Amino acid sequence: MRILAAPDKFRGTATAAEVADTIAMAARDLGHVAETLPMADGGEGTLEALGGATEVSMVTGPDGIPREAHWRLSEGTAVIEMARASGLALLPGGINDPLTATSAGTGELIREAFERRARTVIVTMGGSATTDGGLGALNEMGAIPGGAELIVVCDVETRFKDAARDFGPQKGASPEQVAELTERLEDLEAEYLDRFGVNVSNMVGSGAAGGLAGALLAAGGTLHRGFDYVAGMLNLDAAIERADIVLTGEGLLDSQSFKGKVVGGVAATARMRGVSIAAVVGSVAPGFAAPIRARSLVETVGPAAAMEETLSAVREAATLVIADLAQAHGQNPQLPRLTPTKAKRLPA
Repeated sequence: MRILAAPDKFRGTATAAEVADTIAMAARDLGHVAETLPMADGGEGTLEALGGATEVSMVTGPDGIPREAHWRLSEGTAVIEMARASGLALLPGGINDPLTATSAGTGELIREAFERRARTVIVTMGGSATTDGGLGALNEMGAIPGGAELIVVCDVETRFKDAARDFGPQKGASPEQVAELTERLEDLEAEYLDRFGVNVSNMVGSGAAGGLAGALLAAGGTLHRGFDYVAGMLNLDAAIERADIVLTGEGLLDSQSFKGKVVGGVAATARMRGVSIAAVVGSVAPGFAAPIRARSLVETVGPAAAMEETLSAVREAATLVIADLAQAHGQNPQLPRLTPTKAKRLPA
């Protein structure tokens, strides 16, 4: 049978590519043909899904300290993952000053991409340390060149002035700081309307990455739903049409998984084409009734091994899921003896 592995990352333990390769290994061990298509939803991991970094630049980090940022430039298209320049994960211990964190480094990458004759610059939201309304980026990026396009992809629907309320606490903001940041965002709404003639206040998604999405829209960018854009770039439809079974996955399966995220998007696409779909996930949120067949690593090997030997656990869970689905398709494969594969531990 033809198996497509199209998972998201397992945050903190494995990349989407590692998970996809491990699922494919399980499928081949069972005698099937496997294709991998690591996915992303417009947040962290999108750079890798769209081909990986080809460039590295020194930029201003969210705390004002110069840092290396990896990005992609190929055939006139640049991919910039804002978290690589302005992300919370860049800060030692995740210690952040939410009032001063700046998106300037992302703007520096955008400017460099256009200076190097990129005609399309894709900027992915997610994982930001900032709630500066994108002002830092705007002050550094300059104007979008004529004939070029700036594409903003994200997986949230937060409006501009709600960025502090929705995400500020995750970035270390106290209730008092959330109120101050919200007031600052309201002032920026007025500034962007005056400066660009664009009202970002009611634009769905404009609050992504602490308002960076709204700033880039005001400057002439266009907003795209993250999963839909990535799926189109990677031609997910065609890959699913070639498959008999699709396996997707992510670290935590919950209700948010079906609101613009990879698992829900892959599942919906597979169902539209009548292809069997299942998920291998790290864990399932307590009390959540998954609308698709799902097997968790915690269920399969226990919580400790799920975290410490993630890829080995993915292989074991995927083997069981594929064998079950293949049997439903009229096949009865012999389960192979599994060889443990140690997980590569990645930073959260």
